Amino acid sequence: MNKLLQQILKFGAVGGVCFLIDFGVTMGLKLIGVHYLLAGLCGFLVSVVANYILSFKFVFQRKEDMDRKKEFVIFVVLSAGGLLINELILYLCIDLVYASWNWLNQLINENLATAAAKIAATGVVMVYNFVTRKMFLEKKEEPGAEKDQ
Repeated sequence: MNKLLQQILKFGAVGGVCFLIDFGVTMGLKLIGVHYLLAGLCGFLVSVVANYILSFKFVFQRKEDMDRKKEFVIFVVLSAGGLLINELILYLCIDLVYASWNWLNQLINENLATAAAKIAATGVVMVYNFVTRKMFLEKKEEPGAEKDQ
């Protein structure tokens, strides 16, 4: 199987675990009355730490010459970009779309709307995360190295 495809599948599995963490924290806090944007922020932050650990254990090859503190800072900065995308999508979906469309309010409740928005945001952020981590954090393959394993 192509190495990139294997990596994408592993990234998807790690992302799935981290999504469950993020989603669980977000919805758990939302259900106890925390504002959805703060709940989303908390879920995202908890999942970033898990994602960092799992990503370098199972998905990406570390750059040997990069200090782990620097690596973590870059990971967090890239994740902050994902967080901004995540929060923007939540805001657009809930405050602009859900709040403005009465027929949608009658069709589904706010918790279900938040869950749907969170799933959409996660899909977009997952693509962003894979591309940016591959570009900035992964060890580059040496010329002539076998590309298909």
